[in-house]
Amino acid sequence: MAEWLEHSVQIEVEAPIELVWSLWSDLEQMPRWMKWIDSVKISPENPEISLWKLSTNGLEFKWQSRMLKVVKQQIIQWESVDGLPNQGAIRFYDRHGSSIVKMTISYAIPGLIGKIMDNLFLGRIVESTIQADLERFKEYALNVKANT
Repeated sequence: MAEWLEHSVQIEVEAPIELVWSLWSDLEQMPRWMKWIDSVKISPENPEISLWKLSTNGLEFKWQSRMLKVVKQQIIQWESVDGLPNQGAIRFYDRHGSSIVKMTISYAIPGLIGKIMDNLFLGRIVESTIQADLERFKEYALNVKANT
């Protein structure tokens, strides 16, 4: 049986919520700021399904995700429907001129081994990677803001 591990990180971006939302909600652009994500493709048959590819240290994972909930400028929530088991949400908070972006991601790892790995190192690696991704997103958003 799999153990689900969850991590949350957030960042404040000095850009309006409309800009932050428009950049993040374009899923196919995520490889610009998410280090391990090689590609995201929206399914032409169903725009609620996206095809993801992740690569790190010679390992490659693929999965399909389905949008569970999208509320403009508030939340994007997903779950995988095949491949790498994961789920999560990106939440957006309007701070009137700046925005908070909070990412929560959960993923399944087999039983006790997953819990031990999480306690030893995996959780820190995942959280530091996601935090670095949010930092890159912030830089990207501020660059887009400066050039508009």
